[in-house]
Order: sequence, then structure tokens, then C-alpha cells
Amino acid sequence: MTNKAQVKETDDNEAFLHQCLYFTTNRLSRAISRMADDSFATTGLAPAYGYLLRLVVAKPGIPQKELSEKLYITPSTLTRFIDKLEHKRLVERQVKGKTVLVFPTDKAIELEPSLRAASKELLRSYKAILGDEIATLLTQSLESASEKLEI
Repeated sequence: MTNKAQVKETDDNEAFLHQCLYFTTNRLSRAISRMADDSFATTGLAPAYGYLLRLVVAKPGIPQKELSEKLYITPSTLTRFIDKLEHKRLVERQVKGKTVLVFPTDKAIELEPSLRAASKELLRSYKAILGDEIATLLTQSLESASEKLEI
């Protein structure tokens, strides 16, 4: 087999990767996660914690269950996130019957402008690469696909 034939066969054997939603979304996830980590580095929090905290500051006393639903994460994962934020003295939990409410601390409220700025920086970063139109269309398409697949 010639070198050209071997390259063609390899390309054909790997083509499925570039036509696979699983592979391409994971690749995208890794790329956007790196960008998000860079954007949120100045806050001292990972992006997931930053977005969680923004929700808590926006709605003090938000039920833990509601946070889990808004962030599309399991209750056990959210509990670990809140434990970490509580350890950093950024949130406090209050139990009301069977409901756990999450409140921001003064420290969290002071951090919120930095979290908002990090979110804006992330948006600016990927829009600079993709362009406004593609970034918006991609986000809308992924949101729509997620809703359909989360049956």
C-alpha cells in the first residue's frame, strides 16, 4: 500500500469522529472550559462555582433544589459545590422544613461584580473567535438540542 493510500484509509477510518455529536461536543467542552477557567481565574473560583454564586446573590434564599435544576446538576453534586462555598464563607444554608435555602454572605455579595466581569470576559473571548452570529447560533442550537435530548 502506498503512503497516499494509507493516509486516505486513516482519514476514512477517523472520519466518524468529526461526524459524531458525542466527540465534537466533548471537544468543544474542553475548549470552552479552558477559556472559562482563564476568564474566572481572577475570581479565585472555578466557573461552575461562579455561576452558582451569581444565582445565589441574585436570589438570596434560593432553594437548593431550584439551584440544582437551573444548573442542570444532580443534587449530590450541588451539595458538594455548596459545601465548598460554605467552607469559603461565601454562602450559608438554612433549613426550612424539608427545604434547604441558600443565602449569600457579605463576602459573596462583594465578589459578585468580579463574577459578572468574568462571565462577560468569557463571552467576549469566544465571540472574538467565533463572531457574534455564530456564537449566538451555536448557543441556541446547543440549548435546543439539550432540551430535546434530556427526555
